[in-house]
Amino acid sequence: MSSSTGAWPPPRAFWTDILPEKTASMRRPYLFKGVVPASAANAAAVLDGFAAIRRAHAAEVEITANARVYVGEEHRPDLVDKVLAADGWPEGGFPAWMQEQVGAERFSLVLNTLESVSPPLAAGLGEFVGALIDGWGVPAGGAELVAFVGNYSGTAFGVHEGYENAFLTHYGPGTKDFYCWPAEEYHKLTGGSDPLYGDYTWLLEHGEHFALEPGDALFLPERVFHVGRQSEFSVSVAIPLYTFPDAAIARAWIAPDLLGTVLASEPDTDAGRPSPMHPLTAGPDELARRLSTVTAAAFAAAAEQAPAAAEQHAHQRWYTVLSNGGWQQTENDLARDEAAAFAAASLVPGASVAVRAPYRLMVTGEQAFLRGCETAADPAVLTPDLVERLNTGPTTLPDDPKVIAAIRTLGATGGLTVTTTPEETE
Repeated sequence: MSSSTGAWPPPRAFWTDILPEKTASMRRPYLFKGVVPASAANAAAVLDGFAAIRRAHAAEVEITANARVYVGEEHRPDLVDKVLAADGWPEGGFPAWMQEQVGAERFSLVLNTLESVSPPLAAGLGEFVGALIDGWGVPAGGAELVAFVGNYSGTAFGVHEGYENAFLTHYGPGTKDFYCWPAEEYHKLTGGSDPLYGDYTWLLEHGEHFALEPGDALFLPERVFHVGRQSEFSVSVAIPLYTFPDAAIARAWIAPDLLGTVLASEPDTDAGRPSPMHPLTAGPDELARRLSTVTAAAFAAAAEQAPAAAEQHAHQRWYTVLSNGGWQQTENDLARDEAAAFAAASLVPGASVAVRAPYRLMVTGEQAFLRGCETAADPAVLTPDLVERLNTGPTTLPDDPKVIAAIRTLGATGGLTVTTTPEETE
């Protein structure tokens, strides 16, 4: 089954009406044909992203984006340095170049966090994510771009479960055959939930089959088992939507900060005073009593402060994701660092400046968020009118030291682009 949205990015009605209808309220996979135009994303842009990873490797720059190499279903970390350090491939010759590097006819190259090294893909597929957020909702952990490049006969992870909702976009040139199983059916067929490797051709006839051609987008609901297979070289990019469990967010981010605050034990304070020596003959009971008292008091204090801590974290997470165009926040973002370095010297009075797509400048109170970064803001300087003009840009910077200082601070996020400088307009 298939369907086309007929517009790019998919209009709001696609997210509110068509997607829920075709996917049984986001519970079944569905293939949308011809969704992604080549102008938004294509195989060449993905390989350019890989070239950026190689460039960072050559310059010994630490980045979050990474490459993984597989031959068949075997993970080959020993080959990563080789493919990152080798001389570049000739135009149109990437498959043969990769085969030479790995010493095998069939290969798989997986690229994670591609949005942090490829501005064209971050912007092009950011239109898709932006429309998704407007029509469906905000993934609390943001979205990621994960590329699958190669001529592999089966996904290197075997038949496996996807833990979040995702879209798989395909750019060819070859066709990708994709098979899906609901969790209950997979458990019944295989006797469990473990990934299935090796010869699983017997399982394919029980799966729902989709043939992905260039420009197609397959919706993959969470907890669906799947595998991709192909006989010719092709490139696909998955867009997982990270909606972490509430308990996981509280455990990983809110609780540690909250408990760290209520259990602070700086030197020369009552909480920081060392405990006494405990007589050996008395046993551990007194130590247990002291620790119980401190722990109970801390959790009681944490319970009182939990609503405010949760509200603060939710506020920061919400604007971080939205200002980053829906993408997950990445610490070592190559594209951000390069954009920030470019903008820094050009932010002067008379320059024309705009927020770089797909990011958004958002000011809440005395906080400004841009490209997933948070800075202090003076609402009297970053006025709603200026924020709107920057977001819809370009706008010419006035000869106002406070405005210039604020814009330079924002430029450090890598979220601004300078379209013209005073010299160019003379």
